[in-house]
Amino acid sequence: MSTSTISPKAFLFDMDGTLLDSTPAVLATWEYFAKEYDLDLTEVLKTSHGVRTKDNLRNWCGITDDAALEIATEQFESMIVSEAQRLQAEGHAGLAILPGVNDLLNTLNTAPYPAWAIVTSATTTYASAALPTAGIPKHPELVTANHVSQGKPHPEPYLTGAERLGVDIKDCIVVEDAPSGIRAGVASGAKTLAVCTSHERSEIEGLGATWIVTDLSKVRAEIKDGAVVVTVDESL
Repeated sequence: MSTSTISPKAFLFDMDGTLLDSTPAVLATWEYFAKEYDLDLTEVLKTSHGVRTKDNLRNWCGITDDAALEIATEQFESMIVSEAQRLQAEGHAGLAILPGVNDLLNTLNTAPYPAWAIVTSATTTYASAALPTAGIPKHPELVTANHVSQGKPHPEPYLTGAERLGVDIKDCIVVEDAPSGIRAGVASGAKTLAVCTSHERSEIEGLGATWIVTDLSKVRAEIKDGAVVVTVDESL
């Protein structure tokens, strides 16, 4: 394990599991859908994280009609937000910002140009509700499932994020927690930083990530002479 220093042009962050923890609300929603569609919840949870909701509902629930899929996707993601708000009202964790996120994003927001974007498999509707609920700082750019034709693990979402920021993908760091997203970042040509916030380290090793860290408290950014300078601490 070591400490690395790099000067990327921009960061491209996944949302759920990377910037915020939505696990309790997502689990409650999947429990409802598992009952409705007679699903093996354990099997669903093994691969569903980091995948677009409509892809999950198509694959697991067998919903193939486009109109029905849009309705089910909106229902699923609306339930996540409502469950999160219910849990928070009861004093539990609903949608919570993860360690190190606030400091890192606030520092990046002092750069003289847009230095980060959120690239999520969620829809615009869900992301727009989840981000303020979790207290995520204002983002320069947001790429959602509505903006791409192919979701993660395809690299299109991250390539779109780099394009929106006007930077070369090779000058970006993708930050991900899920295997599908890590694969997308690596396939895009970006340097990829994996965080162990939703998966065990053993589950995300060997996928091509440049760095693997416990969480974003292990990543420190500074703005020096107008450039982003990042230190990554891979110690356990």
